[in-house]
Amino acid sequence: MTILDMPHILVVDDDSRLRGLLRKYLMESDFRVTVADGAEAARKSLRGLEFDLIVMDLMMPGEDGISFTRSIRETSPVPILMLTAMSESSDRIAGLETGADDYLTKPFEPRELVLRIEGILRRAKAPAPMPDSASATATEVRLGEFCFDLEREILFDSSGPHRLTTTEVSLLKALATNAGRIMSREDLSEICVIEGDGRAVDVQVTRLRRKIEPDSRTPTYLQTIRGRGYVLRPD
Repeated sequence: MTILDMPHILVVDDDSRLRGLLRKYLMESDFRVTVADGAEAARKSLRGLEFDLIVMDLMMPGEDGISFTRSIRETSPVPILMLTAMSESSDRIAGLETGADDYLTKPFEPRELVLRIEGILRRAKAPAPMPDSASATATEVRLGEFCFDLEREILFDSSGPHRLTTTEVSLLKALATNAGRIMSREDLSEICVIEGDGRAVDVQVTRLRRKIEPDSRTPTYLQTIRGRGYVLRPD
């Protein structure tokens, strides 16, 4: 593997010691690594380089990881793994609500970080070319004006593809593959590797609804089955 074939990771953390340790360990694990001491430096890197994943500290002076993640999500679906010393579920949910793909609490084993990164990258596939025809095939599900291609993992409509995070892709694919079948929160958490309790799954479902439903408050396609879980009912 050449250096250009290695996944490129951006590490954003104001702790210089931790930045150095993460850079060293990730490079030893066959990743290219760029480091930034905060949101401002990270933005400069993002303007000039492409990254396969961002490892971001939640608590940073100035603009924190929550705010920075929210701003990234306005323009990019790049996977984000959030690091924080806070273990409260409310903090984890806050990170997921803003668009983080995963969450790891400090202190952590470096090997666990690598495994989390590898898992996210496996789910993050580059978009394939748009189909020539809008007609649905056996590998596509219709959701009103949207169509989801299960093989290429693309959500698109007549205007082109729409951005989804890796977790949103994983969740939509699991539901679409099992269209019409009720999926429990536990099943979705395991299949889609969503860390945390059922609330973490609920957050991801809410985010996905905002992208596929005409009105996310009264969902037509991604429905809640009280006490049992969720079901996707495509056209």
